[in-house]
Amino acid sequence: MQPIIEIENLSKTYASGLAALSEVSLAIRRGEIFALLGPNGAGKSTLINIVCGIVTPTSGRVRANGHDILSDYRAARRTIGLVPQELTTDAFETVWDTVSFTRGLFGLRKDPGHIERVLRDLSLWEKRDSRIMTLSGGMKRRVLIAKALSHEPQILFLDEPTAGVDVALRQDMWRLVRRLREQGVTVILTTHYIEEAEEMADRVGVIRGGRIILVEEKAELMRKLGRKQLTLQLQAPLSALPESLSGFELELAGGGQELVYTYDTKGERTGITGLLTALSAAGIRFSDLNTSQSSLEDIFVDLVKERA
Repeated sequence: MQPIIEIENLSKTYASGLAALSEVSLAIRRGEIFALLGPNGAGKSTLINIVCGIVTPTSGRVRANGHDILSDYRAARRTIGLVPQELTTDAFETVWDTVSFTRGLFGLRKDPGHIERVLRDLSLWEKRDSRIMTLSGGMKRRVLIAKALSHEPQILFLDEPTAGVDVALRQDMWRLVRRLREQGVTVILTTHYIEEAEEMADRVGVIRGGRIILVEEKAELMRKLGRKQLTLQLQAPLSALPESLSGFELELAGGGQELVYTYDTKGERTGITGLLTALSAAGIRFSDLNTSQSSLEDIFVDLVKERA
């Protein structure tokens, strides 16, 4: 299947000389949730703004749903919805009017039924006649999402959508994003809450210094780069590790009552089996064990440090 977004050798250098993007190539699949992660200043917003037609690239090519964003910009923008970081909306308009007006900007006929569905999905229906200025910050962010969905886009960009909102609203947004994907909408998410990417994303891309340093299926990324820890509760405390265990990445904890083994997920079976055999040979017994695995946040931090 042809990707819904195709980015080829995209670069952006501002007049100040700042190179925000350098030779970025990326293909985003139709109907997936793609999480774009990166530290502040990595180029995430510049990349999104170019695809959405807000910033002009220095070089390279971008196609959205088959439409070139420069030569066929009207059709390209018609297929894209953007939820920006900033709460920018007319404070004196009502919720209904501002969402309906946004649909009209794309040259579409009025469709009260669609606007009603969007507002109900976002728990905004009871606020439809309220002025934007009277809404809470969380409600205003819902209005931004409603505006982005007003023209029924096939691609939705969410740029830090849950920054500064409460846990309940964040979970509501997660449910909405999943529902949109079920309806065939492709969702591209940037976030500093890496648990969002871990919760929702199908694939993860990491950008640093204006370059894409990794694109991977989330599950495969965590399998390949994740680290696990096995913690053994010892029957008798140890004051030091026997020489026979020097080949394993072990450390004592809990005053010698715990033995912590850190290993890559790729070597899980052979590593654990070999450790248990070595423990038995050394006469070390344990009464309980538990395992833990590194999160996507741990992997992200390690990646950024490694490529720095």
